[in-house]
Amino acid sequence: MLKIIDKYILKRYLTTFSVMLLMFIPIGIVIDVSEKVNKMIENKVPFKEIANYYFYFIIHFANFLFPIFLFLSIIWFTSKLANKTEIIAILSSGISFTRFLRPYIVGATIVSFGALIMGFFLAPKANEVYNDFRYTYLIGGGQEEMRQSSDVFRQINDDEFIYVSNFNMISKTAFNFSLEKFKGDQLEYKITANRIKWNPISKDYSMFGYTKRTVGQLGDVIEKSDKKNAKFKFDLDDLTPTVYVAETLSYGDLIHFIEREKRRGNANINVYLTVLYKKYSVPVSAFILTIIAVAVSSMKRRGGMGVNLAIGILLAFAYVFFDKIFGVMAEKSTIPPIFAVWIPNIVFGILAIFLLRNAKR
Repeated sequence: MLKIIDKYILKRYLTTFSVMLLMFIPIGIVIDVSEKVNKMIENKVPFKEIANYYFYFIIHFANFLFPIFLFLSIIWFTSKLANKTEIIAILSSGISFTRFLRPYIVGATIVSFGALIMGFFLAPKANEVYNDFRYTYLIGGGQEEMRQSSDVFRQINDDEFIYVSNFNMISKTAFNFSLEKFKGDQLEYKITANRIKWNPISKDYSMFGYTKRTVGQLGDVIEKSDKKNAKFKFDLDDLTPTVYVAETLSYGDLIHFIEREKRRGNANINVYLTVLYKKYSVPVSAFILTIIAVAVSSMKRRGGMGVNLAIGILLAFAYVFFDKIFGVMAEKSTIPPIFAVWIPNIVFGILAIFLLRNAKR
């Protein structure tokens, strides 16, 4: 009897979540197309690039909003069970509420594992393509955002600093490049270039509009060239704006990248740590949101399913609001990133315990 009920609830859990996800993804695509179609036409974006963008947009969209979809899908089908008094019948047969919750936890485990795999391996590639497309082809919002957030100034070791004004991930080209080499507190030389391009075959950089100024005691030595190839100690990721780096790295690459940036004393380290910790916190939210959704929707209310959905939407957007607010605080404030990232789960975890106890009564 219990196995039949478990399979029934688990099937409804996964099916409703999948259907809601598949139902809202086309809506997200339509909205995105309506916002960007004029810019795509104006910039004559190739159809191949558009198709590639929207393939990865689906992954980006699903990864970004899956907590809301999961929460609302559980509210939906559990409210239907409650309205048909199926839950009352199950509990009246002697099954405890905790036992009734078991197939929901199994479903949350499956969804959480999928979210973990997506966050570790699929979402980074999707975020890379998503950001590349916006910053390369879109005027207004995309390129404007890129101008505001693309300035990169980094210390690559104890004596060398680099700067670029913006970076194109597709062409592997950075603009307004400069490298300053110090000896103690004194500038030893400075290299500048209008643009610098990574050459993946030769594993070096081509600088265009190259100038090198070497500081001497009797006078500076200036070297100029229209084009010059050179190898440097920094990696391609060092030229990449903060908005790109952490979001586009797989789990293993992100770990190594953070370790390297810690050694360099990178001022943006909290941004990278926030992305890392969210890879764990988001899958855990599947369990918390599942418990809250079941506790809220398992009671048959006078207003019917509409009341449960209204409460569910309110709680879902409250969770997303908390997640965004504390995500920004983790990046910009002195609050430890791991604490700020986990605050929404802690707060809503306490809420889940309270609602679960209330539902058991």
